[in-house]
Amino acid sequence: MVIAIVVILTLSSVGLFGLLLNGAKRRGVAIIDRSFGWGMGIGALTDFLDTLGIGSFVTSTAIFQASHYLKDERRLPGTLNTMHAIPTAFEALFFVTTVKVDSWTLISLVLAATIGALLGSEVMTKLNQRRIQLIMGVALVITAGLMAAKLLGWISLLGAANQATALRGWPLAIGIAGNFILGLLMSAGVGLYAPCMVMVYFLGLTPIAAFPIMMLSCALLMPTSAVNFIRHDRVDYRGLFGIILGGILGVIVAATVVKSLSLTALSWLIVIVSLWTASSLWRAAVRSGKKEFMQ
Repeated sequence: MVIAIVVILTLSSVGLFGLLLNGAKRRGVAIIDRSFGWGMGIGALTDFLDTLGIGSFVTSTAIFQASHYLKDERRLPGTLNTMHAIPTAFEALFFVTTVKVDSWTLISLVLAATIGALLGSEVMTKLNQRRIQLIMGVALVITAGLMAAKLLGWISLLGAANQATALRGWPLAIGIAGNFILGLLMSAGVGLYAPCMVMVYFLGLTPIAAFPIMMLSCALLMPTSAVNFIRHDRVDYRGLFGIILGGILGVIVAATVVKSLSLTALSWLIVIVSLWTASSLWRAAVRSGKKEFMQ
């Protein structure tokens, strides 16, 4: 099982990197461009925090909004899923193989999330900028709410008495349906970690069993959805390879060097930043709507 996971993650990462190289060549973007260094900084910070459990989508979106990094926000969901896919695979290699969870439960939920992301990414590539801004705004509010609930200890209370490491029958069916929906939402920019944790706790799984499900789901659904985003030219390649390299380094540092780090204050700050970023996206969407109405 462990060998199969390593092989699948390696092949998906190598395949995605090849697609990105072709996409960059098609767009005339150099692998090492003027934004490579800035991209490395973004990737190192966001994936470092992701490895420590804060998440990467919220922080990346906030940085993009504050710095006006993306010229076309229609590319925001695709860029998020693409830039973090390979670093997330590295996360999974560090953590998934160390926690035992029932193989059937793991495979079923991961496949459901991957199929959901594939379908969701196809939908996202057809939306205009205003709708994507609205969806991302909602996604950030949901994520901020779940982060706040986690910081207040409400989520951990759900799984405090859980002992199961496997799901069968109706709980498994609910878990498959739930992770399918979370895969759909992931392609729209809603991070999967926190809502997946809530779901598996409700279904009775022990808290430690949630981690391989969450990480392997993300590690496989992100390259899958990225294929659609690349095919429909919904990826911003500026500094992208720097972000990927920085992200890998951030994961390695967080997983091997940082043993204990208090992130409570930083997490609350990110909750506030998430709400500010959501407000910014909604205001931009309203302005776009007014322009469309005037035209």
